[in-house]
Amino acid sequence: MSDLRKAALLGAFYGRRQKSLLVVEDEPAVREMVADNFRMSGYAVEEASSVGEAWELISRAMPNLVLLDWMLPDSSGMEFLRRLRREEPTRALPVIMLTARGEEADRIRGLNVGADDYLGKPFSLRELEARVKAVLRRAGVADFEPVVRAGGLEIDLERHRVMANSVETQLGPTEFRLLHFLMSHPERVFSRTQLLDNAWGHDVYIEERTVDVHVRRLRRRLEPSGTDEHIQTVRGVGYKFSVAMPPQDAR
Repeated sequence: MSDLRKAALLGAFYGRRQKSLLVVEDEPAVREMVADNFRMSGYAVEEASSVGEAWELISRAMPNLVLLDWMLPDSSGMEFLRRLRREEPTRALPVIMLTARGEEADRIRGLNVGADDYLGKPFSLRELEARVKAVLRRAGVADFEPVVRAGGLEIDLERHRVMANSVETQLGPTEFRLLHFLMSHPERVFSRTQLLDNAWGHDVYIEERTVDVHVRRLRRRLEPSGTDEHIQTVRGVGYKFSVAMPPQDAR
């Protein structure tokens, strides 16, 4: 990779201060209205008109929240929500249902399946934005922080410095981005593809197993301080950052 490409990638990574939303809605007018409103409010927004398209977007990059219509052409929003709650990487992904089905029984059904909130159509964009902010707060999705601290580790984006149990630790650019991304989403499990998209970028074409190489390098750098155990393997899925002590097979 050229130095120019590396610089562009680092700039894009460190500049990502936006919260991200995925709007899943098959009515173009409604989808575009909602998406444009949140873009004007400073959110990064992806749009999907079907469950298949939504799942593809999520597999490439995990949003902070999904706005999900109940009725979709290839499957129901309810079935999609059940799938999100079954899969480990998306189990805790916040979801707000948007639907014309406003009966109490439907609202209760949606909430019981795992929706974080429910808003009937037609709805006020101001109310929707307020609900999105409330759900994100409850989910612990904070605004951009230049310094992230957890489990004896401190990573400072502005100084490009990592402290491990108060000792400065030198990391390469890729390991630095990888650690920052994982620490910024504690306890969230990410697949290798998701890590490639978020720590390397969408336009970088490398093998998924490259992630394993960089995880091993990151752990070796953190091992002297004993903080390497926070980078944990979730078998069959990917990796996560956790402050809890890992089980024996989580390395």
